[in-house]
Amino acid sequence: MTPPTALITGATAGIGAEFARQLASQGHDLVLVARDADRLEERAAALTSEFGVAASTLAADLMTVDGLAAVEARVLEADIDVLVNNAGFGLVPPFDENPIDDEVGHLNLHVLVPMRLSHAALQQMLPRRSGTIINIASVAGFTPRGTYGAAKAWVLSFSRWANIHYRDRGIRVTAVAPGFVHTEFHERMDVDKSTVPSFMWLNADFLVRVALRDVARGKAVSIPSARYKFVVWLTTWAPQRLIAKGALRGR
Repeated sequence: MTPPTALITGATAGIGAEFARQLASQGHDLVLVARDADRLEERAAALTSEFGVAASTLAADLMTVDGLAAVEARVLEADIDVLVNNAGFGLVPPFDENPIDDEVGHLNLHVLVPMRLSHAALQQMLPRRSGTIINIASVAGFTPRGTYGAAKAWVLSFSRWANIHYRDRGIRVTAVAPGFVHTEFHERMDVDKSTVPSFMWLNADFLVRVALRDVARGKAVSIPSARYKFVVWLTTWAPQRLIAKGALRGR
């Protein structure tokens, strides 16, 4: 029997790397996508050695037309059983201080890329009546959190709708809404992690375990840990001005 295959974007570090590890431990072959070819090959070799799965790589910059087209073509041509839309980054300055091209690239990576890859995945999942799409959102999507929160709000809304719309056709769609996670995400933003209380930080292995459990249960949204469920609940009751002042800068 052919093992299932998972394609993961942003697969060389952090949440993406942990999804690759845990899916490999469940017997999934892998297609790992990221910009750094050397890191991809290193990650693929390590996962093959540890779990005995087939791990191929695709070095592509999803913020370029050619890079996105290459990944989209791979999704269309292969029987991808699990798609993990994980690639992302944050912008530290407020909207008006960022070059508009940076904001457009940020929006494209968080909205256009998962939209196109999800659409491509559905083209070969729906005829088989099976497949899973996991979109990495954020608790910021529940808050007034600039363009990052707005983009992640799209991911949450789309995933909720898709979960309802496609579940009867054998497709599971789940948005994962982390908060602060120990990954390279904040280092790349040059954000001081010490300003965030230690109890607010999650480990990627815990986050992914919870996410995969929630996916298996058919949940539209996975929010890891009681503390972040409380944060999300709080956003529905606290004044929006107060929520915006304490805007979360997590995943």
